[in-house]
Amino acid sequence: MKHVCISGKYETETKYIYTRKENRRSRQIIIPGVPARRDTVMPRAVRTVLHALSYGGIEVDASRKLADIKKMDPMRIFYKTLDAEVYNGDYKVPIRLFFPTEEAMENGAASGKKPPVILFFHGGGWVTESVENYQRVCARMAQSTGQIVASVEYRLAPEYRFPVGLMDCYAAAKVFYTNRFLLNTDPDRITIMGDSAGGNLCAALSLMARDRGEFMPNRQILIYPATYNDYTENSPFVSVKENGSDYLLTAGKMQDYIDLYARNEEDKK
Repeated sequence: MKHVCISGKYETETKYIYTRKENRRSRQIIIPGVPARRDTVMPRAVRTVLHALSYGGIEVDASRKLADIKKMDPMRIFYKTLDAEVYNGDYKVPIRLFFPTEEAMENGAASGKKPPVILFFHGGGWVTESVENYQRVCARMAQSTGQIVASVEYRLAPEYRFPVGLMDCYAAAKVFYTNRFLLNTDPDRITIMGDSAGGNLCAALSLMARDRGEFMPNRQILIYPATYNDYTENSPFVSVKENGSDYLLTAGKMQDYIDLYARNEEDKK
């Protein structure tokens, strides 16, 4: 048997299996591993598409319509959910509960147990996305972790600028951590989680809770959180300068989101 390495998209190996002299058969086998060096560069066609999609800033209505495409989920009829509300002053903040199993949904608060809960805040630059758009994410999260996922429908900018959305999230967290929700909750079994702008809201409400002394999250998961206030050329981060263009979510769009969220420059500090 002879082994020959042949260059291609991946490093491959060709095996020659000898049955008798001067008669051989071969088959090519792809060996899992690192792509060949020449393919580490992004293909030109992909770069062209990303460049086109990266043009311009944030147009609120168009961005929301694009995000809402995710509502068309044929699996949604199988998700085990329950809608509820909490109050932020006079405003009712919608919350959707995702249960990991049919049994967990049927028991609910009636079992008297204190189930583990993930309190989730969706991303979208404080401007787009919704509980509806994140249904598949939250349903799968509940199934894979065995925990109840509570997704909060906080109000969006620019109609409701900072700190309205943050206060909606804080009100929801306070109800869960002080066990005033329809579920019987244990603060030591609650994890707050958010991605992007949702990660920002997680971090911000945790700092608020610490300063106010009303409750204290013990666990948080921040997924690529937006935790800085400046994505202009003044940003101290090299990544903003090196990757701030041509990759769909540009530095300019990030700055647009912040400007739509904040009421003034003081809010950004």
